Amino acid sequence: MTSSGRTSETGLRYGVLAASAVVVVAGTVGLIILADAATESDGLAAFDPELTADAVSHRTPVLTAIARTLTFIGSAAVLVPLTVVAALVLWRWTRSWRSSAVLVLAMIVSTVLTSVLKALIGRARPDTALVLGPVSETFAFPSGHTLNSTVFFLTLAALVCARISSRRSRTAILTVAVVLSIGVGLSRVYLGYHWATDVVAGWIVAIVWLVIVLNAAAFIRNRLDQRRDGPAPAAEGSPPH
Repeated sequence: MTSSGRTSETGLRYGVLAASAVVVVAGTVGLIILADAATESDGLAAFDPELTADAVSHRTPVLTAIARTLTFIGSAAVLVPLTVVAALVLWRWTRSWRSSAVLVLAMIVSTVLTSVLKALIGRARPDTALVLGPVSETFAFPSGHTLNSTVFFLTLAALVCARISSRRSRTAILTVAVVLSIGVGLSRVYLGYHWATDVVAGWIVAIVWLVIVLNAAAFIRNRLDQRRDGPAPAAEGSPPH
């Protein structure tokens, strides 16, 4: 690689890191604001009852079937085996443990974050009379279905897209991942399991964690590649060090 190519690559890398830092900081601040609003029932959380009532008023048999399907997809009963299967497929496809490890680690920490944040905020769910399905006894903030499904779909999409050269295929994969992530979140409000701010918080935490995971994975990959390739050979005629 020429010096200009290395300079361009370095500039791009720093640009990505800077953008990632902005996302992490903004997301963290946004989460704190939402958590405070959720505990005080003010700010954006003040609109939650109205949004829930609006969602309930638009229930239809078709929408309910779609929402239940999306919620099922975002459940632990589906995401856990999907994570295992996806990790095995990635390992077989790439002949490396790296992508599989990234996905599994992302999901483990995502699950821990869900439990910790729920316990810290301790927000009650909407009235059980609004729930379409089995009643959950856990806390509401953030939505675990939303957080974990978003981490799974977007992390998997990012790992797959990194191995695909077709722009059309990458766009299709990312679009499906985003649509599923949004759909699972909306289904939680529609079915009466969560307030809207619980879902938004789930998306925020997922995006922040995803940015951290992908940047850490890229850093580790670069370090391993540098160690494998070894130092670059000295140019002919260059003085010894």
